[in-house]
Amino acid sequence: MQATKILSQEHRVIEGVLEALQTAAQSAGEGVYVRPAFFSEAADFIRGFADGCHHHKEEGVLFKMMVENGVPAQGGPVGVMLNEHELGRQYTRGMRAAAESWAQGDESARPAVIENALGYVGLLRQHILKEDNLLFPMADRVIQADKHAVVLAGFERVEHEETGEGLHEKYLALAERLRAEALGLPIGK
Repeated sequence: MQATKILSQEHRVIEGVLEALQTAAQSAGEGVYVRPAFFSEAADFIRGFADGCHHHKEEGVLFKMMVENGVPAQGGPVGVMLNEHELGRQYTRGMRAAAESWAQGDESARPAVIENALGYVGLLRQHILKEDNLLFPMADRVIQADKHAVVLAGFERVEHEETGEGLHEKYLALAERLRAEALGLPIGK
């Protein structure tokens, strides 16, 4: 199904930010200077793209269609994914709050930034593996072929009406900047 391919492609973008976030958190933990705002900007990406766009497509469109086609909403893979989305939101809120305190001069907030960043990275890497290798193939099997266009139309609605025109591109550019900064690469390479 084309919809699950779109979500898998978005996973590759998210993985780039996970790599950057892990690198920045580990560097900060080793005493290397990392801008506290790097973590706030990563939280912006997570809230706007990973959660606001990507998870919104999953929760508001794909998972609902899976449930309509016989996959239980609770106690099964959909329920696990929903719980992990919420845990990711908790890590993101914790990272943002600690990064804001650190940016205001509270050095004692640095460990909380690192802990929440690395917690999010670990959670999302496992989450993406489960979705790419288990949940998406399941969706491809259970959602009837005549419903694929409905899922794609729902994705378009999320991208253009609910998250706003141009935001997808904004977050792709932010992902690249975060990755370039964390990995010490020139932007655009």
